[in-house]
Amino acid sequence: MSAMKEPELIPLFPLRSVLFPGGRLPLQIFEQRYIDLVSHCMKTDTGFGICLISKGAEVVKPGSSQQVERVGMYARIVDWDQLPNGLLGITVEGRHKFTVRDCWTRDDNLLMAAVQFAREDFLGQPALPLTGQHQALVDLLRDLSAHPLIESLDLAIDFEDRRQLAWRLSELLPVPVHQKQQLLALDDTEERIREIENLVASVMHHG
Repeated sequence: MSAMKEPELIPLFPLRSVLFPGGRLPLQIFEQRYIDLVSHCMKTDTGFGICLISKGAEVVKPGSSQQVERVGMYARIVDWDQLPNGLLGITVEGRHKFTVRDCWTRDDNLLMAAVQFAREDFLGQPALPLTGQHQALVDLLRDLSAHPLIESLDLAIDFEDRRQLAWRLSELLPVPVHQKQQLLALDDTEERIREIENLVASVMHHG
């Protein structure tokens, strides 16, 4: 997938989660607008945008509304199943970062957005080689990705790629979602890695 330059119209799925390219996220689908969205995406082999909610709840009640962060991730459905509770379960994978240019709610309450796809942070970019100075972060990523919940996502992680190192640590570090959002908004891998190093140092310092 190459960088796309023209604005595109996509549906949004607002969440209290931040997704990066190659990252995977399991979702339970129970609202009718999202059941219809998932059905459409599976029939047409298309995806939708995941944006962090900046105001409001994941489930919108009558008379309430949602606001989302302007930088999000285009995702595709890579797995689905009926869950033991009877709900539809899907797993989505992040593909391409975008910026929301305009946003509105359809009559069926589905959020739509005109988005500009980013020139950085999408699957298919060539790997950026690591150097010895990244070894501590690589070791940390190996530790984090060995957690059973992360292993169950079946992530394909290239531990030799600086981009993937930055993407996966941004997702897996135990930091608040607003800090993950700040990492997503960065367009430079080196800057993202520096911020990750600062976050790691802060987490270690505060225990």
